[in-house]
Amino acid sequence: MNMLETIVVFAGIPLAIYGLVSVVTLRSRNGGVTRYRPGQPWEHAPLWWTANPAGVGEQRQSAGASAVTGSVKGGARGNW
Repeated sequence: MNMLETIVVFAGIPLAIYGLVSVVTLRSRNGGVTRYRPGQPWEHAPLWWTANPAGVGEQRQSAGASAVTGSVKGGARGNW
């Protein structure tokens, strides 16, 4: 291999890959879609989200009593 081929293989191809990745990731995705900014009024209907949609509406245990020991333990201090 001559010097030009070596440069193309070891420098040109990686630079082309980096350039392609940068063009794909840095392009404008929304193209003029307005975004919510803090302080602006919220103009959409409220949306409630739950991690367990199958459990919505079921009777839940109160937060003050545990099913096993009768009291809640744990928390931010890690007292289990």
